[in-house]
Amino acid sequence: MKDRYKTIHSIGVDEIIINKSRFIGYAKPIDSQQDAIDFIEEIKSKHRDATHNVLAYVFGENSNIQRYSDDGEPSGTAGIPVLEVIKKEDLRNVVIVVTRYFGGKKLGAGGLVRAYTKGAKIALDAANIVHKVLYNRIKIRVDYTLYGKVENDLLAMGYIIEDVIYDDAVNLIVLCETSGTDELKNKIIDMTSAKVKFDMLGKEFFSIDNGQIIK
Repeated sequence: MKDRYKTIHSIGVDEIIINKSRFIGYAKPIDSQQDAIDFIEEIKSKHRDATHNVLAYVFGENSNIQRYSDDGEPSGTAGIPVLEVIKKEDLRNVVIVVTRYFGGKKLGAGGLVRAYTKGAKIALDAANIVHKVLYNRIKIRVDYTLYGKVENDLLAMGYIIEDVIYDDAVNLIVLCETSGTDELKNKIIDMTSAKVKFDMLGKEFFSIDNGQIIK
């Protein structure tokens, strides 16, 4: 499993009118191929009266699953452009559906490619492109005499203290990128003269936007 990849944070929806045709872009992060299939069916059901529901999705650590459909548009003018938007952004685990209501004016092959590309992009923008980063949740147990120094130094170095639990010692629950775990441990060992105990409480992916964890 990679400890960092690019995806979207939440469901995004936006729409645009191009030469009287209405294009509605939907994007969603997915945890499985079935998630993509279910979302596609949900949008198709919602827009049964639409002229086309064009789709594309990418899933897997190496984007090994890639699917698309033109849904009746001329071959190569719809599904592939939507898929290409996902790939050019280097996104993982994303599904996009672009719904079209025909406005009576044909766009031509080039116009369709541009329209579906735009429909996919506005959906991704609405969904908020983020990096998913794998964090270790670490319990750092120190004496009360060391608590202030350890907490201040952790915050100064930019680590996230998720919780503090007090018993006969102080337990700081800290989030640390998996790639930097050894470095964190060494820093704490140095600042406490090894008077510290570590417990690994598990791993979790978080969405990172502009250097900050977002929920």
